[in-house]
Amino acid sequence: MKDVYTIIEREGYEKNFWVRIGTAFENRDGSQSIFLDALPVNGRLHVRDRKKKEGNGPVQDHLR
Repeated sequence: MKDVYTIIEREGYEKNFWVRIGTAFENRDGSQSIFLDALPVNGRLHVRDRKKKEGNGPVQDHLR
């Protein structure tokens, strides 16, 4: 399973702001199905492997 993000660049901030907007699944043939909960206004998507949960907490984000 993968997470889908849009990356927002904001003036006055050193780092970009990543917003999780969906999920992607790899199909048997190697293709991917992507399900979006929102649409990026900048047209930019970034797909990353989902990190495993540690303990009972939420999935660790890639927001570093």
